[in-house]
Amino acid sequence: MNDKEFKKLLGSRIQELRLKKGLTQEQLSEMIDVGERNLSKLECGKIFVKSSTVTKLLSALEVEPKELFDFSTLKQKSEIKKILKNAIDNDLVDIDLLYRIYRSVKV
Repeated sequence: MNDKEFKKLLGSRIQELRLKKGLTQEQLSEMIDVGERNLSKLECGKIFVKSSTVTKLLSALEVEPKELFDFSTLKQKSEIKKILKNAIDNDLVDIDLLYRIYRSVKV
C-alpha cells in the first residue's frame, strides 16, 4: 500500500464512521476543530491528518484507534457493484429481499 492508497482508505473510514454516528461534515469539523473544507479533503484522501487531529477524531467518533484504522470493511464502489451484479446474475441472492432492502434505505 502506498501513501495515496492509505490516505484514501483512512478518509473513507473517517467518512464511514462519521455517517454511522449521524454527523454532518460541518458538525464533525466543529468537534475536531478543523475547517469543513479540510475535513472534506481528508475524507477524499487528498490530505493527511495530523496526529493531534487523530486524537480528536477518536474522541468525536467514539472509537478506539484500531477501529479507526480497520480498513478491512471498506470496499470500493466498483467492487461492491461487481459483487452485487454477480450475485444477482447467478441467482446467489434473494432478489425480492435485496429489492426490499434497497427500497427501505433509498433516499
